[in-house]
Amino acid sequence: MIAGDVYADFLADEYLDSYIADGGAAVKFVVAADPAQADRFSETVRGRAAASGYATVRVDAVDVRVHMMDQVFFDVARQIDWDALGAHRVRAAYAAVDFPAPDGDEDISVEAVAGHHQVDPGELNRDVNRQLQRAVFHDYAMVREFRVAMLRLCQAQLRTGQVTEAEHTAVLEWLRGELRQISLLRTAMIFRRIGRHNARQLLFSLAYWLSVNDRAGLLLEIDLRRFGFARRPQLDERHGLYYTKAALLDGYEMLRQLVDNTDELSHCCVLVMAAPEFTTDANRGVDAYQALKLRIHDEVRDRNRDNPFSSLVRVGSK
Repeated sequence: MIAGDVYADFLADEYLDSYIADGGAAVKFVVAADPAQADRFSETVRGRAAASGYATVRVDAVDVRVHMMDQVFFDVARQIDWDALGAHRVRAAYAAVDFPAPDGDEDISVEAVAGHHQVDPGELNRDVNRQLQRAVFHDYAMVREFRVAMLRLCQAQLRTGQVTEAEHTAVLEWLRGELRQISLLRTAMIFRRIGRHNARQLLFSLAYWLSVNDRAGLLLEIDLRRFGFARRPQLDERHGLYYTKAALLDGYEMLRQLVDNTDELSHCCVLVMAAPEFTTDANRGVDAYQALKLRIHDEVRDRNRDNPFSSLVRVGSK
């Protein structure tokens, strides 16, 4: 068992500040000795990540159906400032065409920047749009639907009418899983909803998008401690979600897919927080899903000391 603060420092030094920031990806499973240790470790790691320039998000199985990848992505999307990322990319586009937006000025519309440089707004709009096409729509590290959505959010910052306020709102609702009618996005050239079939690729695209917009990457914490509840408490004591055995296995399969797809993921650290039952409960722990266990479990280990580079680490006070 490793002390929580020691392992938090290790993650920051060996992963967040180096490997992940340089384009790597990792999925780490952390089993905390008790809830207080888990909360303290989580807060410490997220604080270190935020200080290193990461976007930090937390998805709790109590509030989100974490066995469904699209629901995980929607909760992540609600915690991201999409307009700030779009504004950063637009500022980079203005700089690339040699008409940088004034520092400290929140108005980065074409009209405002053209007025600052005393150039024709129509010509500047044409140049900036061409640059955004190259830098966003033709960046094939992101999947097409995500590229289109990010391009529309960037174009909305220009305030030329090319993207209406209704389209801008619809794109944000689409990302957050709140859009009722996909037909609202036809004019934005987005034709299908986010579902379990494509949410993982959109998450991967988000981590990359963060890395090219002045962020080190994404720290995604998934709290699975609710999985340890085998039975629901009495009705008046319930709060949040509870998971059947089938849903639990779906959750483990979703995590297995993340582990297997780390070679497609960049600038992202996924931190899975689990209760002690994750390693001890044969019915609801990782033993219940061998496909995941074979990828993360340490069959041979020192009884007194964990390997911090392992995919599965136990933390607690020493």
